Amino acid sequence: MVTIAKRIHLFPFRTQKLSSFAPMVLGGKPPGRVGRSQIIFFSLDYKEVNMKRTNYLVQSALIAAIYACITIIFAPISYGQLQVRISEALTVLPYFTPAAIPGLFIGCVIANIYGGGGIIDIVFGSLATLLAAILSYKANKKILVPLPPVIVNGIVIGFVLNYLYSLPLIITMIWVTIGQLIACYGIGYPLMSILERYKKNIF
Repeated sequence: MVTIAKRIHLFPFRTQKLSSFAPMVLGGKPPGRVGRSQIIFFSLDYKEVNMKRTNYLVQSALIAAIYACITIIFAPISYGQLQVRISEALTVLPYFTPAAIPGLFIGCVIANIYGGGGIIDIVFGSLATLLAAILSYKANKKILVPLPPVIVNGIVIGFVLNYLYSLPLIITMIWVTIGQLIACYGIGYPLMSILERYKKNIF
């Protein structure tokens, strides 16, 4: 009897062989033809990986759209020195799915294009969100998940606003950090508790 040694990629959106075709002889019997059942199982695995890839892309797109829309809707408090970007509550989503990492980054790019801060804000503000999302994804405790966007954005956005508008650096960093604390811990952390109840259905 011949079986197929299979390897499923942990991140199906990346390019990698789905299966490693390595015939193995079971029970000391000589190798034979690959049966129809092996072909069926391979087909099912391929469909499953495609489904995971599709889910990943859809989740990323939805998160990007929601982040951008919330930021733009609440534009008066989403930009500037005294800002509470409510959409930053979504930075807890990497705790549930890695699809949130590109989703938050793309959403932030769109939001910053609308914000009018120019290329400096678009590039560095969005990269700050990307870095914070990666760090939140790697956080080993739930309470630490909202912390990276608070620290990273407090520092980076403080520098960006200082450069663009000549605002006092330290005071601007403090105000941005306070706004991030409100968004990430005041709104985002309770959101985590709500999503945990339904994560199997959502993610």
